[in-house]
Amino acid sequence: MSTHPSRQTTLACVLAGGQSRRMGGGDKTLLDIGGQSMLSVILKRLEPQAPHIILNANGDPERFAEHKLPVVADPVGDFAGPLAGILAGLSYAKTNAPDMTHVVSVAGDCPFFPTNLVDRFLKAVPANKPVIALASSQDKLHPVFGLWPVALESDLRDWLLAGKTGKVLAFVDRHDSVEVAFNDTGPDGLDPFFNANRPDDLTTARKAIGKL
Repeated sequence: MSTHPSRQTTLACVLAGGQSRRMGGGDKTLLDIGGQSMLSVILKRLEPQAPHIILNANGDPERFAEHKLPVVADPVGDFAGPLAGILAGLSYAKTNAPDMTHVVSVAGDCPFFPTNLVDRFLKAVPANKPVIALASSQDKLHPVFGLWPVALESDLRDWLLAGKTGKVLAFVDRHDSVEVAFNDTGPDGLDPFFNANRPDDLTTARKAIGKL
Protein backbone atom coordinates (compact mmCIF):
# COMPACT_ATOMS: atom_id res chain seq x y z
CA MET A 1 0.00 0.00 0.00
CA SER A 2 1.39 3.41 -0.97
CA THR A 3 1.88 6.07 1.68
CA HIS A 4 1.03 9.65 0.90
CA PRO A 5 4.10 11.91 1.03
CA SER A 6 4.49 13.99 4.17
CA ARG A 7 6.81 16.59 5.63
CA GLN A 8 8.77 13.80 7.27
CA THR A 9 9.41 12.10 3.93
CA THR A 10 10.20 15.30 2.03
CA LEU A 11 13.67 16.80 1.69
CA ALA A 12 13.83 20.54 0.99
CA CYS A 13 16.60 21.71 -1.33
CA VAL A 14 17.44 25.41 -1.59
CA LEU A 15 18.84 26.06 -5.07
CA ALA A 16 21.80 28.44 -4.93
CA GLY A 17 24.07 26.94 -7.56
CA GLY A 18 23.87 29.67 -10.20
CA GLN A 19 26.47 32.28 -11.08
CA SER A 20 24.28 35.35 -10.42
CA ARG A 21 25.49 37.15 -13.55
CA ARG A 22 22.64 39.67 -13.51
CA MET A 23 23.56 40.60 -9.94
CA GLY A 24 27.21 41.04 -10.87
CA GLY A 25 28.39 37.58 -9.76
CA GLY A 26 28.90 36.03 -6.34
CA ASP A 27 26.28 34.47 -4.10
CA LYS A 28 22.95 36.25 -4.34
CA THR A 29 21.63 34.22 -1.47
CA LEU A 30 24.28 35.66 0.88
CA LEU A 31 23.44 39.29 0.08
CA ASP A 32 22.04 41.34 2.95
CA ILE A 33 18.36 42.19 3.15
CA GLY A 34 17.10 43.71 6.36
CA GLY A 35 20.23 43.00 8.36
CA GLN A 36 20.39 39.30 7.47
CA SER A 37 21.34 37.26 4.45
CA MET A 38 18.69 36.33 1.92
CA LEU A 39 19.44 32.69 2.76
CA SER A 40 18.65 33.35 6.42
CA VAL A 41 15.29 34.84 5.43
CA ILE A 42 14.54 31.85 3.20
CA LEU A 43 15.45 29.36 5.91
CA LYS A 44 13.22 31.10 8.46
CA ARG A 45 10.29 30.60 6.07
CA LEU A 46 11.28 27.06 5.14
CA GLU A 47 12.28 25.49 8.46
CA PRO A 48 8.71 25.40 9.89
CA GLN A 49 7.58 23.68 6.69
CA ALA A 50 10.37 21.15 6.18
CA PRO A 51 12.35 19.38 8.92
CA HIS A 52 15.00 18.17 6.45
CA ILE A 53 16.86 20.84 4.42
CA ILE A 54 19.96 20.86 2.23
CA LEU A 55 21.60 23.61 0.18
CA ASN A 56 22.60 23.15 -3.45
CA ALA A 57 25.63 25.34 -4.17
CA ASN A 58 28.88 25.03 -6.10
CA GLY A 59 32.35 26.04 -4.98
CA ASP A 60 33.69 26.18 -1.43
CA PRO A 61 30.93 25.06 0.96
CA GLU A 62 32.62 26.78 3.92
CA ARG A 63 31.07 30.11 2.96
CA PHE A 64 27.73 28.70 4.12
CA ALA A 65 29.11 27.15 7.33
CA GLU A 66 27.10 29.35 9.71
CA HIS A 67 23.86 27.83 8.43
CA LYS A 68 24.91 24.29 9.42
CA LEU A 69 23.30 22.65 6.40
CA PRO A 70 24.60 19.90 4.13
CA VAL A 71 25.90 21.66 1.01
CA VAL A 72 25.59 19.61 -2.17
CA ALA A 73 27.15 20.63 -5.49
CA ASP A 74 25.63 20.01 -8.92
CA PRO A 75 26.38 16.36 -9.76
CA VAL A 76 26.56 17.02 -13.52
CA GLY A 77 27.72 19.81 -15.79
CA ASP A 78 29.31 23.13 -14.97
CA PHE A 79 26.70 25.51 -13.54
CA ALA A 80 24.10 23.52 -15.48
CA GLY A 81 21.05 25.38 -14.20
CA PRO A 82 18.18 24.54 -11.86
CA LEU A 83 17.66 21.00 -13.17
CA ALA A 84 21.18 20.14 -12.02
CA GLY A 85 20.33 21.52 -8.59
CA ILE A 86 17.12 19.51 -8.48
CA LEU A 87 19.13 16.42 -9.42
CA ALA A 88 21.53 17.24 -6.57
CA GLY A 89 18.61 17.11 -4.15
CA LEU A 90 17.16 13.91 -5.60
CA SER A 91 20.56 12.19 -5.60
CA TYR A 92 21.27 13.27 -2.02
CA ALA A 93 17.91 11.91 -0.90
CA LYS A 94 18.39 8.64 -2.76
CA THR A 95 21.88 8.07 -1.35
CA ASN A 96 21.81 9.65 2.11
CA ALA A 97 18.16 9.78 3.15
CA PRO A 98 16.40 6.65 1.89
CA ASP A 99 13.23 7.49 3.84
CA MET A 100 12.71 10.56 1.67
CA THR A 101 10.19 10.02 -1.14
CA HIS A 102 10.14 13.59 -2.46
CA VAL A 103 12.30 16.69 -2.78
CA VAL A 104 10.85 20.19 -2.68
CA SER A 105 12.95 22.73 -4.57
CA VAL A 106 13.11 26.35 -3.41
CA ALA A 107 14.89 29.15 -5.26
CA GLY A 108 17.73 30.73 -3.30
CA ASP A 109 16.82 34.23 -4.48
CA CYS A 110 13.11 34.25 -3.55
CA PRO A 111 12.78 35.42 0.06
CA PHE A 112 8.99 35.78 0.25
CA PHE A 113 7.65 32.42 -0.97
CA PRO A 114 4.45 31.13 0.70
CA THR A 115 4.64 29.73 4.22
CA ASN A 116 2.27 26.92 3.18
CA LEU A 117 4.28 25.96 0.10
CA VAL A 118 5.23 22.45 1.19
CA ASP A 119 1.82 21.47 2.56
CA ARG A 120 0.06 22.70 -0.58
CA PHE A 121 2.43 20.66 -2.74
CA LEU A 122 1.98 17.54 -0.64
CA LYS A 123 -1.81 17.75 -0.82
CA ALA A 124 -1.69 18.13 -4.60
CA VAL A 125 0.06 14.87 -5.48
CA PRO A 126 -1.23 11.28 -5.23
CA ALA A 127 0.33 8.51 -3.19
CA ASN A 128 0.29 5.85 -5.87
CA LYS A 129 2.37 7.32 -8.71
CA PRO A 130 5.19 9.83 -9.26
CA VAL A 131 3.70 13.23 -10.05
CA ILE A 132 5.62 16.51 -10.13
CA ALA A 133 3.96 19.56 -8.54
CA LEU A 134 4.91 23.06 -9.72
CA ALA A 135 3.99 26.42 -8.20
CA SER A 136 2.19 29.22 -10.01
CA SER A 137 0.95 32.68 -9.10
CA GLN A 138 -0.71 35.49 -11.03
CA ASP A 139 -1.10 33.17 -14.06
CA LYS A 140 2.64 32.52 -14.18
CA LEU A 141 4.37 29.20 -13.61
CA HIS A 142 7.41 29.09 -11.31
CA PRO A 143 9.07 25.76 -12.19
CA VAL A 144 12.03 26.23 -9.84
CA PHE A 145 9.53 25.81 -6.99
CA GLY A 146 8.44 22.21 -7.26
CA LEU A 147 7.86 18.88 -5.56
CA TRP A 148 9.86 16.12 -7.21
CA PRO A 149 9.51 12.36 -6.63
CA VAL A 150 12.86 10.76 -5.77
CA ALA A 151 11.80 7.96 -8.14
CA LEU A 152 12.61 10.31 -11.04
CA GLU A 153 16.28 10.70 -10.05
CA SER A 154 17.65 8.21 -12.59
CA ASP A 155 15.60 9.63 -15.45
CA LEU A 156 16.70 13.19 -14.68
CA ARG A 157 20.34 12.12 -14.40
CA ASP A 158 20.16 10.32 -17.76
CA TRP A 159 18.43 13.36 -19.28
CA LEU A 160 21.19 15.74 -18.23
CA LEU A 161 24.07 13.36 -19.00
CA ALA A 162 22.66 12.91 -22.50
CA GLY A 163 23.06 16.65 -23.02
CA LYS A 164 19.35 17.39 -23.14
CA THR A 165 18.10 20.90 -22.50
CA GLY A 166 18.42 22.24 -18.98
CA LYS A 167 15.01 23.89 -19.21
CA VAL A 168 12.91 22.63 -16.33
CA LEU A 169 9.62 22.42 -18.23
CA ALA A 170 11.17 20.33 -21.02
CA PHE A 171 11.92 17.62 -18.47
CA VAL A 172 8.60 18.07 -16.66
CA ASP A 173 6.75 17.47 -19.93
CA ARG A 174 8.04 13.87 -19.90
CA HIS A 175 6.13 13.13 -16.71
CA ASP A 176 2.78 13.60 -15.02
CA SER A 177 2.58 16.97 -13.31
CA VAL A 178 0.15 19.24 -11.52
CA GLU A 179 0.11 23.01 -11.15
CA VAL A 180 -0.48 24.42 -7.66
CA ALA A 181 -1.76 28.00 -7.76
CA PHE A 182 -0.91 30.38 -4.91
CA ASN A 183 -3.07 33.47 -4.59
CA ASP A 184 -1.09 34.96 -1.70
CA THR A 185 0.73 38.24 -1.97
CA GLY A 186 4.09 38.95 -0.45
CA PRO A 187 5.04 42.03 1.57
CA ASP A 188 4.40 45.35 -0.17
CA GLY A 189 2.03 43.55 -2.54
CA LEU A 190 4.83 41.61 -4.23
CA ASP A 191 4.25 38.34 -6.02
CA PRO A 192 5.07 35.66 -3.42
CA PHE A 193 7.60 34.22 -5.86
CA PHE A 194 9.35 37.55 -6.44
CA ASN A 195 13.00 36.86 -7.09
CA ALA A 196 15.95 39.16 -6.57
CA ASN A 197 17.74 38.82 -9.90
CA ARG A 198 19.12 42.33 -10.35
CA PRO A 199 20.39 45.14 -8.10
CA ASP A 200 17.03 46.94 -8.41
CA ASP A 201 15.28 43.79 -7.19
CA LEU A 202 17.55 43.72 -4.16
CA THR A 203 16.49 47.27 -3.33
CA THR A 204 12.85 46.18 -3.61
CA ALA A 205 13.47 43.20 -1.32
CA ARG A 206 15.17 45.37 1.29
CA LYS A 207 12.21 47.72 1.31
CA ALA A 208 9.64 44.92 1.47
CA ILE A 209 11.21 42.84 4.21
CA GLY A 210 10.44 45.48 6.79
CA LYS A 211 6.75 44.86 6.14
CA LEU A 212 6.77 41.13 6.84
